[in-house]
Amino acid sequence: MSQRQSQSQGQGQPEQKEASKTEVDEAAAAKGSAKQQLETYRVYVVTWNVGSRFPDNISLRQLLGLQDVNDDTTSSKDHLPDIYAIGLQEVNAQPQQQVLGLFKEDPWTHKAKELLRAYDYVAVKTEQMQGLLLSMFVRRQHVEHLHDIEAEFTRTGFGGIWGNKGAVSVRFTLYGCGLAFVVAHLAAHDHQLEERIEDYRQILENHHYHVKRYREIYDHDYVFWFGDLNFRLQGGDSATEVRDLVRDEAQHEALIQRDQLYQVREQTQQAFQVLHERLPAFPPTFKFREGTSDYDLKRRPAWTDRIMYAVQPLNRQPGMQLSIEQCSYKSHPVYTISDHKPVTSDFTLKMYPNVRVAGVVFSPLSVWRIGDENTVEYRKQAEFDEGPNDWIGIYPLEYASLADYAAYEYVNQAESPSSSDSNHEPDHFDTPSHHRRGRHHHKNRQRLRRHQEANAQEQVRLDFADDVELRHGEQYVLIYFRSTGIRGVTSLAGISGAFVAEKRHGSPHRTEYHVD
Repeated sequence: MSQRQSQSQGQGQPEQKEASKTEVDEAAAAKGSAKQQLETYRVYVVTWNVGSRFPDNISLRQLLGLQDVNDDTTSSKDHLPDIYAIGLQEVNAQPQQQVLGLFKEDPWTHKAKELLRAYDYVAVKTEQMQGLLLSMFVRRQHVEHLHDIEAEFTRTGFGGIWGNKGAVSVRFTLYGCGLAFVVAHLAAHDHQLEERIEDYRQILENHHYHVKRYREIYDHDYVFWFGDLNFRLQGGDSATEVRDLVRDEAQHEALIQRDQLYQVREQTQQAFQVLHERLPAFPPTFKFREGTSDYDLKRRPAWTDRIMYAVQPLNRQPGMQLSIEQCSYKSHPVYTISDHKPVTSDFTLKMYPNVRVAGVVFSPLSVWRIGDENTVEYRKQAEFDEGPNDWIGIYPLEYASLADYAAYEYVNQAESPSSSDSNHEPDHFDTPSHHRRGRHHHKNRQRLRRHQEANAQEQVRLDFADDVELRHGEQYVLIYFRSTGIRGVTSLAGISGAFVAEKRHGSPHRTEYHVD
């Protein structure tokens, strides 16, 4: 979807994108296994300039739309979002916090993760550029269908050399659709309109992905662009005069017409013209005196915090157009720790639930013998294209983040006995919960064995070292990650059934598991 080609729903249709051979094969496979259909999914987007504050002593339940969800009622959980995108600006990025972030999660991501894990969400990717933070959470049932996860960032501060302004994004493919989430923090102050427009252009020009068919932001089937975009109100009113106009509900529409983002998007089409937005029905979200909901009259009130979207109606399924609806769009005045109010938006969109991508199928495991070498076995499906940096992680059964692996093994490195000396960790996740300190394998033995089957599938056995540190009596799963090695582009290719870890009895031995 190029910037010029994209159209809104009901305003025409952009050109269809040419499907690759892999995509055609995927569609054919899906058609053969189940009748193709569209289903509705929910996406919940958050933007908040937190003003360098930490999430101590505050609840995120209202912010995440969970205030009316009963933790013990399954029916109330059935209507929860399928995807959460939480974009924050001015996260505390002091040097000591940057160093701390190398070893543990950002406090905001951690707070959201601990709340959402109770509702069966998994943190699938977090990307940070100084004070700009984007955290993506997906319901567990969808995690194994995530493909080509990739993050990108663009600096626009001080001519593009400083990351205090700019954008970070995460894109992935889910159920046959490419989704891109872009959180931005643009140039501040009333008179910097041209700088904000230039920031937007720089982000488009410098934001590039490494996924076939989805190279640019607007190539995606769904785009969500949000953040502290810093657009202000045109006119020479004083802050007091604007505040008085905000209090008068009859003046709301007139104020919106003076909103700079509305003007550059709808009228001059200098920026964001591809995107759509339900116009804010809530009061301006900036600038407030911290600890209150009273405007700080050092600045004129403005709708700086926004959430927009775009859709590519024509996907590769003929006669089954994609669509999206912005169901809610509101601010949350109850939060007072910064000079901005957070803004959230709830969307419904259509995807193809029967689209499947070839991957791997793990053979059943029952027990992992702690202290022994263990062999896992899986079958590569015929169309699965193994990547040069694929790896298998061991995760707790109730993992809350894809960074929570307990141990891992690279697939291709295991084909050489000397590769057992490698201590390189998977580069897709920045905060592993456990580090492998060594790999104790029997020397001169092939740790990965392949067997080609008649149906073009391949059976693979991979040895895990005897120093894998799992907890006795706890359950785990294996996750296979396909990694291209290019900018961290990673797909989930298979998840095993649950197995239990048990301490060994007697002398060490190697345990193998075979297909039943």
